[in-house]
Amino acid sequence: MEKILPSNYMRGPVQGRNIIGEVTESLHKFLLDGWNLGGAPPRIEEDLAFVPKDREEVVYIFMYRAIHNAALMNSKRYRLAKFEFEDDNDPDANHTYWERPPLYLELNYLIAVHSKFRSDAERLLGWTMTRLHEASHLVYRPRRYMLPSGREIDSKGRDWDPEAYDEDLIMEKVSLALVDDLTVGDAINFFTINEAPYRPYLTYKARCAMEGALVAGPSGPVDVDYSLAYSDADEVARAQQEDQDAAETPGRTENQRGRIAARPVRRTTHVEPNKDSDTK
Repeated sequence: MEKILPSNYMRGPVQGRNIIGEVTESLHKFLLDGWNLGGAPPRIEEDLAFVPKDREEVVYIFMYRAIHNAALMNSKRYRLAKFEFEDDNDPDANHTYWERPPLYLELNYLIAVHSKFRSDAERLLGWTMTRLHEASHLVYRPRRYMLPSGREIDSKGRDWDPEAYDEDLIMEKVSLALVDDLTVGDAINFFTINEAPYRPYLTYKARCAMEGALVAGPSGPVDVDYSLAYSDADEVARAQQEDQDAAETPGRTENQRGRIAARPVRRTTHVEPNKDSDTK
C-alpha cells in the first residue's frame, strides 16, 4: 500500500542509495593508503578470475552478500529528523523534517591474495590482516542530510563538509570486523563459479546504515486525505472502521503527536513534535 503525502509536503532523494558502493571504495582506498612494504602497492581486483601475467601482486575484494542486520530492529513509521538549524533565519528552518529509521545492513566481503610465489602471497595476506585490523571505522564523516530542496547539510544545519569535525555533530560510521563466515567448501564454490584458482582468503563484515528520504512540511495541524492510498471501496471502509476503533482507545491521540499518520481517512493530524516521546 502506498502512503500518500499531503500536497504541501516535499520528499527528498534517498540519502543512502550509494552507501554500499562507498563502503567498497573506502575499503579499496584504506588498503592502498596503508601500503608501507616498499615498491608498488598491490593491485586491487574484484574479478576473482583475474591472474596477472607478471610478478604483480593482487588483493581480491569480492562482496558476496548484503543482508539486513536483524539485531537492530526498527519501525517504518516516520520520526523527526535529528538535525537542527543554528540560524533561525535560514529559509529551510521554516519546515519540519521527518525521516524513516535507516535500513541497517551487513556487507560481507571475501578477500584473497595472489603472488607468483606462495611465500610472498602469505606475506601479503598477513599485511592485509594487520592493515584491516586498524580499520576501527572504515567510514567516519559527518552525517549528510539531503533536503528536498537539494541542499546538503550536516546535523547543525550548516552546508555539509566531509572534512568538518565538531563534538556536537552527528557522525556517520561504518565498522569493519574479521569474521569466520565461509567454510573452505563455500570458498571453493565461490572460486569455482568464477572459474578462478583457489587462494588463501579472509572474510570481513562491514556494518552500515542505508538512510531513506527526508520528508519536509509545515509544522502545526494539517488536513491529510489518506483514502487515496487504497485501491477500492472495501479497503477504504475496512480501514475507516479500524481507524474509528483505534480512536476510541485511550491515549491514542497523544501517542500520534510528532508522527505522520497513515490512516485512510481525511482527518486533522497534529504534527508538532512530541519531545517527551521522541527522546525515549
